[in-house]
Amino acid sequence: MFSRLAAGLLAGVSLAALAVPAEAGTSRPVRWNTGGAVWTTTSSEFKTFFSTGDITDRALSSGISSSGWTAEEIQEGMTKTYAVDIIGVSRFLYSDDGVKFLKDQTRSYFPYWKMKSTSVVALRSAIVADSIDGEISSAGIMAELPLDFRLADTCGTYDGIQNICAPNHCEGDAQCTSLLSWYVFLPACVQANSALPEPAPRVAPARPLW
Repeated sequence: MFSRLAAGLLAGVSLAALAVPAEAGTSRPVRWNTGGAVWTTTSSEFKTFFSTGDITDRALSSGISSSGWTAEEIQEGMTKTYAVDIIGVSRFLYSDDGVKFLKDQTRSYFPYWKMKSTSVVALRSAIVADSIDGEISSAGIMAELPLDFRLADTCGTYDGIQNICAPNHCEGDAQCTSLLSWYVFLPACVQANSALPEPAPRVAPARPLW
């Protein structure tokens, strides 16, 4: 119980550490930033897509078209749930390896205003918050983002490419670099990296010889 409480407190610390007002459930989880132009896909438009498959936003339609997957595959992949333990998730994401993972996973997708300076804290907060109930999904992580995120492709500073966490399982440039493909793979990678070791089996005490 104490360990789970501590994990929850760590998640709270992550949110408190953000240098901007933070509130889980931003209404603008993806702001597609190309050069000086920005197109926004709202959480409501994502929720509609996840629940019905209807695409009501032009930017989302473009993101799906450039993902390397069909709309149905993105819908299924982003709503698929993975069993996790919040203790294992917290241990991994707060470890040196976890910080390195989070930095790698926010190559071009990061908070809109503070950008890379809060990317690790913000993404970690969302993943930990979604893992509290013992399951995570791409849609769940997105819903827990504490502030607006952008996918940045801005005149050479950022290239709009995301590092897919399972590069051996994607095919082609689109699947291996796009934001929505990145989202599809993210929860599975968190699950794989945060698995807790199996408890040692209990051994019955030896019977006395007398």
